[in-house]
Amino acid sequence: MFEAIPEEKMIREFVRQVARQYDRKYWLAKAREGAFPDELWQEMAAGGYLGMMIPEEHGGGGLGLQQMAVLLEEMGHHGIPLLLLVVGNVMDAGLIARYGSEETKERYLPPLARGDLRFCFALTEPTAGSNSFRIETSAKLDGDSYVLNGQKMFITGVDASDHLLVVARTTAFEEVEDKREGLSLLIVDRHAPGITLQPLEMGVLHPETQFAVYFDDVRVPRSDLIGEEGRGTRYLFDALNPERITAAAVAVGLGRHVLDKAVNYAKERVVFDQPIGTHQGLAHPLAEAKTHLELAAVMTRYAAYLADEGDKLTAGEYANMAKFAAADAATEACDVAIEVHGGSGFSTDVDLLELWPYIRMLRTVPVSREMILNYIGEHVLGLPRSY
Repeated sequence: MFEAIPEEKMIREFVRQVARQYDRKYWLAKAREGAFPDELWQEMAAGGYLGMMIPEEHGGGGLGLQQMAVLLEEMGHHGIPLLLLVVGNVMDAGLIARYGSEETKERYLPPLARGDLRFCFALTEPTAGSNSFRIETSAKLDGDSYVLNGQKMFITGVDASDHLLVVARTTAFEEVEDKREGLSLLIVDRHAPGITLQPLEMGVLHPETQFAVYFDDVRVPRSDLIGEEGRGTRYLFDALNPERITAAAVAVGLGRHVLDKAVNYAKERVVFDQPIGTHQGLAHPLAEAKTHLELAAVMTRYAAYLADEGDKLTAGEYANMAKFAAADAATEACDVAIEVHGGSGFSTDVDLLELWPYIRMLRTVPVSREMILNYIGEHVLGLPRSY
């Protein structure tokens, strides 16, 4: 069975210290401005926390997903989640460290760890949705470079990033017998000619803007291919499973954040000469929400442990279940917190309604709960494939 993480106390204390200066008010101000929280990012870089999962020989801390999950959970607990940390310093850095050439690792990993470079991840397309094998963005080899054409949707923080890690088809869907084949991973300079960014108007408040990204004959050096051409699917889940685990950690942290608000209010708010927390109509939903959050936290920790142990199959099962459980638990906690506050729960001063769309979003992204249930039904329970 997995054990307590030795670095946990240090990680949580670091986040508490950082959050004293770059607190929820700072995060909200950046989100309302549509500005990336550079100061918070650099503070994390200075502490060595951007490179936690980057190997030591490439300037990182050489730690694992368990430590990163603690960091993201604690940031969520303080109401300062950063999605770019997930997509760039977990997903992209992990793929480069595992499958990049030595030259690629040396070029990108040390500056990622220092905070001198930022990466985002580009997979989703408007016509493919959850069926990633049907993506249409293409990369055709032309001499010593690929020519990239297509469109990506809901790409987090590309305006604040220096590079995108793009999933593209180097062999068309119609030309491969096994439809999982033909995908490749390319590092793309965000400032390369032919890239157009279109910000998306979203109803979710956070400082990392979502974009549609268009590629029009963008040239990508062949040396910026990650791994082997056409074998990207074999690598992809080494990013997607950690994404689900870290999303679960963020959800647990945010759930604790809103539940703390509700519990404190239930202790202080007096109606009919008693604190409202004395009434089981509120105490029981709070207790249930707490229980579900802690169950999700244990599931998330276990999924991270399995991923660090290299158990890909079981880690995938638990990554999906952890994300499902954590997103549901956080949504429940936020709903209960709003209810406990009554009319005040809809006040911007209380800062619950601003969090509701963000937390609710985690039930749908990075993978919907329906696709998770499909996965569990087929791959865990052994039921016939439903889609």
